Amino acid sequence: MKLLVVGASYRTAPVATLERLAVSPSGLDRTLGRLIAQPYVSEAVLVSTCNRVEVYAAVSGFHGGLGDICAVLAEQAGCQPAALANHLYVHFDSAAVDHIFRVAAGLDSMVIGEAQILGQLRDAYHWASAADTAGRLLHELMQQALRVGKRAHSETGIDRAGQSVVTAALGLAAGHLDDDLTGRPALIVGAGAMGSLGVATLSRLGAGPLTVTNRSTDRAVRLAESYGAGARPMAELADTLATVDVVVAATASPEPVLTREVVAAATADRAPGRGPLVLLDLAVPRDVGPGVAELPGVEVIDIDRMAALLADIVAGEVESFLCWLRGADVAPTVAALRGRADDVVTAELRRLAQRRPDLSDDQRAEVARTVHRVVQRLLHQPTVRVRQLAAEPGGDQYTALLRELFDLQVPQTSPVDTVPDITPPTGGER
Repeated sequence: MKLLVVGASYRTAPVATLERLAVSPSGLDRTLGRLIAQPYVSEAVLVSTCNRVEVYAAVSGFHGGLGDICAVLAEQAGCQPAALANHLYVHFDSAAVDHIFRVAAGLDSMVIGEAQILGQLRDAYHWASAADTAGRLLHELMQQALRVGKRAHSETGIDRAGQSVVTAALGLAAGHLDDDLTGRPALIVGAGAMGSLGVATLSRLGAGPLTVTNRSTDRAVRLAESYGAGARPMAELADTLATVDVVVAATASPEPVLTREVVAAATADRAPGRGPLVLLDLAVPRDVGPGVAELPGVEVIDIDRMAALLADIVAGEVESFLCWLRGADVAPTVAALRGRADDVVTAELRRLAQRRPDLSDDQRAEVARTVHRVVQRLLHQPTVRVRQLAAEPGGDQYTALLRELFDLQVPQTSPVDTVPDITPPTGGER
């Protein structure tokens, strides 16, 4: 069996298309049943949210599986498969594992690191389990994905104090400030939703005094008054920067507001030995300009840095799962080899019984035990070693070689050529 992901998300499809693809809870059983009723699909998990519709499947061939899944999705959307092609992405085998783990970690979400998708994955897995459409491969994959998501959230701080991007970023910021924001003066640049969350989170963590600045001074004042913070005009940004240790920047400005010139002027006025000025850039596009991170005494934490932390975790977990998958692939070959050995032993013992009818039952039993023991000892080290080699990158070649050497007949499936014009089996996202 091979892993295949076929889906559409806010990155690839307009809202109208996602709405047509979306499967309501009342329709999940039917759609899951339609998926595993297809010739090339043996297992299926369906994730349907406002931002994505994805099918995770165990298939017997790439092309056949892709065609089957596209047909079911097209039926759900009420269109022809070709009409969906430009909105779908496809991931195969290792790329499928990587994608699912990235989704679980929140790396593929509109807000990097958001935790809601983890609950949605859990619900999708439970639904597929209840519908009996998740088999051994998807059970293992989904359990690992949920564990990866939990690990990613806990190790990057996203699950602490509100499970927000602001909290995760402030957790990283605290690492540069003796792991404690209590009593640290902080500035919030921007009075929108993310700025408001920044003020609330900093206040809860004990940071202070807090100052809010915004292009609209009135909005800055209103937000500041809500949390007992101060407000200063944007024109005094450099002067304000010089008095704080932490900055949360979350404006809607099309250009950086924390430019190299502004931040350099602020750090020049900071008291010696005060410690770094930590800038949290949570804006899209960025609020922190080019070259700021290179200034002495400045630490910049942005969405990319947070994503890199999650990506490191995901990369390690993907390789761990692929090791398991490669080991699982070799199991049928090892079983076939041991089965071949048992057949040979059985045939030879039968021949011995015909040629030496004078042997007693005890003698025949002792011969049988001896022969079986010899065969098992001869096979033990090769089978252990091939499992080890198969778990390494490129390990499938050892499995193929073992089949060739012993002429083992292990059931194989191959792809067919009936497939919509979409991504080839390289795992790339469209």
